[in-house]
Parts: sequence; C-alpha cells; structure tokens
Amino acid sequence: MAFMRFPFSFSPLRPPKFPRPFTAFAVAAAAVGASAAVVAVSSSDRSSLWNAMSSVVSSQHSSALWGSLSLEDNGVHVLERKTGVSFPSALGPSLKLCGIGLRKKSVFGLKNIDVYAFGVYANDEDIKKYLSEKYGKLPVSELQGNKEFIDDLMESDIPMTVRLQIVYGRLSIGSVRSAFEESVGSRLRRFGGSDNKELLQRFTSQFRDEFKIPRGSVIHLSKEKGHVLCTSIDGQEVGCIQSKLLCKSILDLYVGEEAFDEQAKEEIENNVATYL
Repeated sequence: MAFMRFPFSFSPLRPPKFPRPFTAFAVAAAAVGASAAVVAVSSSDRSSLWNAMSSVVSSQHSSALWGSLSLEDNGVHVLERKTGVSFPSALGPSLKLCGIGLRKKSVFGLKNIDVYAFGVYANDEDIKKYLSEKYGKLPVSELQGNKEFIDDLMESDIPMTVRLQIVYGRLSIGSVRSAFEESVGSRLRRFGGSDNKELLQRFTSQFRDEFKIPRGSVIHLSKEKGHVLCTSIDGQEVGCIQSKLLCKSILDLYVGEEAFDEQAKEEIENNVATYL
C-alpha cells in the first residue's frame, strides 16, 4: 500500500485552499475511488482533503462524496501523522469516519505520553433521521460548539463506534481498566448520580487480565441500536451492556464538553453536521 502523505482534516465544504499537488490527489481520488490511498493527518496543519474533494464534486452533498470513499475494503485509510496509526474510512457498510484524535496521559506531571489514537464513526443515515428535523437548516458554524446538538447526538439512538488503537507499547489491560474506572466513572456520576457503581463495574470487568494489548491492539466501543454498548478487543467481543447512560458516558470522553482531544472533537462536530 502506498502512503500518500497529505494534511487532512474533516471540515465543512468551502472553496479549497491548498497547493497544486493536493488538488491533483483530490482529482485522482474522486476519479478512481482513491484505491489504496492513505491520507496523513497533522494536528498542526489544518488544510482539508474534504475541501479538496469538494472542488471536484462541489454540486454534491458531502455524504454523497463520502459514498465514493466509505467502503472499508476499498483500501482508503486516514493516517494520524504523529503516531503513524491508520484508520479505515468506514467500518462495515454504514459507519463513516467522523474524526480522529489522540489520548494523551500525563506521567508524574512531567510529560505527556501518547496512549492511543482514536477514531469516531457514526451512521450518517441515522444522523439525518434523528437530527435533521431539529438542526438540518442550521449552518455548520452554528452547530460548532453547540452543546445541545452534541447532547442530542450522544443521546439519540444513532449507532456509533469509537475505535481505539494502542500506541503505547507498555500499556497493560489493568491500566486500561483503571483509566476507564476514573474517566467513565466521573461521567456516570455527572449524568446519572452516584448510584452507578454496579454499572461501572460491569463495564470495566470486561477488560480482564487475560487480555494482552501490545502496541497495535484495537479496542472497539460500539453503541448499537437500542443503546447497547458492545466492547471488543482485537476482534473478540468481550461483552454487551444495554444502558443509555453508559453509552452517553463513553461518547462524552470523545465528543463531550471535556473531550480528550479538543481538536478532534471540533472535527467530529463539523463532519457530523455535514451529514444533516
């Protein structure tokens, strides 16, 4: 697979501003479905491949454009440049990539380490179904940072998946369990009060000591229809829990008010808004 390193971010359609080689790539991608392309993402360079492709198919809605790039088996991946982790542009037939980011953790208050890269996926048709009536006529700029919009996204019965790809080589499953006890536990208390210890324990107990998660391991946290959260580790399903509160608490880590990666949150908001 050839790695084509171009800056990339998910952003609303607008006139493209990028150098000629970037435009050439966008034209080729639209013409041949971007077979076997890998697009690099830089958190410091916000030039947009989305904008580049919009210059090729400017008359089409963004979801139609994504349709040419959304099949996981077409070889299209988005590369997170800092870690070198690549994400498929789609999971299965219906979940489209909305944004990627990094989970960092402070070590003794001295430095941050990159723990995992993450990608957030959502079903664009269900986004339209549940959110377009309320938000479809609003411009993307008004939805950016709109707390009510994000709350509705998290609480609606929209299938979403957070894909975690481990980049820290010495991460243990016990550390993952402890980190979720802290981060998910704080959200459960915020959204549902203090009487949710059993729910938190049911979730964290899925990360059993028998699992090894070396660099490159993949964890999926998938919100399925009916507000069912299913967890898998390297393709093995480890449990499903029906809980709207738990689903919202997980998604809040990545798209909520205190998201792990603020820049990724903004990209996700922008891209979800283009599906309306």
